[in-house]
Amino acid sequence: MTPPPVGDLDVAAMLDDLRTLVEVESPSRDREALAASAKTVAAVIENRLGGRAVLVESPAGPHVHWSGGGDPRVLVLGHHDTVFPLGTLARRPFRVAGGRATGPGVFDMLGGVVQAVHGLASLDDRSGVELLVTADEEVGSQHSRALVEERALACGAVLVVEGAAEGGGLKTARKGCGNFQVSVAGRAAHAGLEPEAGVNALVESAHQVLHIASLGRPEVGTTVTPTVASAGTLDNVVPAEATIAVDVRVETEAEKARVEAAFAALTPHLPGAEVTVTGGVGRPPMPPAASAGLFALATRLMPGIAGHHVGGGSDGNFTAALGVPTLDGLGAVGGGAHADHEYLEVNAMPERAALVAGLVSALGQGG
Repeated sequence: MTPPPVGDLDVAAMLDDLRTLVEVESPSRDREALAASAKTVAAVIENRLGGRAVLVESPAGPHVHWSGGGDPRVLVLGHHDTVFPLGTLARRPFRVAGGRATGPGVFDMLGGVVQAVHGLASLDDRSGVELLVTADEEVGSQHSRALVEERALACGAVLVVEGAAEGGGLKTARKGCGNFQVSVAGRAAHAGLEPEAGVNALVESAHQVLHIASLGRPEVGTTVTPTVASAGTLDNVVPAEATIAVDVRVETEAEKARVEAAFAALTPHLPGAEVTVTGGVGRPPMPPAASAGLFALATRLMPGIAGHHVGGGSDGNFTAALGVPTLDGLGAVGGGAHADHEYLEVNAMPERAALVAGLVSALGQGG
C-alpha cells in the first residue's frame, strides 16, 4: 500500500475554509454562537462533499452529521466548539504568516475538521463514511456522548481528527480524565470574639486538599491535582463554606475505580464539618489496544509516523471504551491548544488530509 497522493489537495482552499470556520466564533456553552457555527460547518461540508449535513439539536447546541450513504464502516469524529470566549477573534484574528495559521481554534480543532472534509472530498467513493462534528466536546460531551457512541458502534471504526501529538505524531492511547468538586460546610462565627463557636471550612478544606493530593499514583500514570479552591466571605468571619476543584487522570479502569471510591469515602476531620463530593472520571481511558490495528494501517500509509500516549481526553475515549477501534490525533499539526499562541502548520495540511483519506479508503477495502 502506498501513501495517498497529496497533489490534488488545494491548500489555498483549505485555508479559505479554515478562515470561514474560525471567523464564526464558537465558545462552548454559547448556544447562539454554536448554532451559527454549526450552520457554517454544515455549509462547508455540503460545499465540499455534497449531500446534506444534518444539524442535530441538543441542549449544548447543534451537532453536525453527514453521511456518504451505504453501509456505515468508518466514523470521522471532530467538534466545532472551542474554549475561547466571544471577542477573542477581534484580539487575535485569523492570519497566515511564516507557514503558520493562527486564530482561535485553528489547532483545536477546526483545522482537523477542514482537513478531514478535504481528505474525504478527494475520494471518488465516500459511501460508508460518516462525519460527526459535535458542539460540546470541550466541556465533557454531556449532550453528544450518546450520539457519538451510537454512530461509533454503527460504523465499527473511528478516526478522531483532534490535533496531532508532539512532532505530528498520532495519539494511540489517552488517559481517562475527570473532575471532582469537594464542597465543605462549616459554621460561621466571629473570628475575633468567638472563633471556637464556628467550624472553619477553610481549615477543613486544607485537610482535604492534603489527603486528596496523596491519592495520586504517578508511577502508574494516575494524577490527582487540586486546581481551584475558594473559601470565606470576610476577614473577620470564620468561613462557613469552602470548595475544592480537582483534576484527575488515570490510565486504567482499575485506577478509575480506586480514585472514585477514595473520593466517595472522604470524611471530615473537624467535628461539625460536612463534606460533599460531586463529579467523577467522565472519560474512560483509551487503551493502546484500541488503536493498535488502525495505527499499524496508518504507519503503512505514512511510514515513520509516531504514536504517543497522552494525558488529555477526547471523544475517542468514549468510542475506545466501547471496544470500537479508534485512532486519535489525525488532525492539524501545530501546537498551543487552548492558548493565545495556538497555531497550525500549513505545509502539513495536505498530507494529514491525505492520511485521513487513505485510512478511510483502506478501511473500505478491508484494511
